[in-house]
Amino acid sequence: MSIKADPTGRESNRAALESLMQEAMRHAQGGQVRIISPMVSGKEITLAHVIGTSEYSIYKNLGLDIGFHEGEDPTGRSIGIIHIAPAESVVIAADIAVKWGDIDIGFMDRFSGSLIITGSRAEVDSAIAENCRYFAEDLGYTVCPISHE
Repeated sequence: MSIKADPTGRESNRAALESLMQEAMRHAQGGQVRIISPMVSGKEITLAHVIGTSEYSIYKNLGLDIGFHEGEDPTGRSIGIIHIAPAESVVIAADIAVKWGDIDIGFMDRFSGSLIITGSRAEVDSAIAENCRYFAEDLGYTVCPISHE
């Protein structure tokens, strides 16, 4: 028996999963049942967060004070964080972010799906919101709500 994801939510799969478990127990006839549940990353944004005005210590610990940001005063700048799967999608997210607002890419990892952007609060908010909108509406990703500091 196969269970497919319900595009309107996962609650409807609960009954199907319980039925599958009962069927497996019947066939086990008192023996053990081994259930393997492979995790396949879906198309989803699992974290979208905006840190309003960050402290210098956050910039330093994230390594955002090195490279072309070295010597720059981050006072008043915001940080936006996105985690996306599949991980390669972060390249698209970075492209959207830099085209949507006057932001800098602080960190991008196409192997883990992490993206950190910096800029003014309005620009970071805008870039994160557009990413969430685009991935949800145009690409059909499951997108979490945007959280704020």
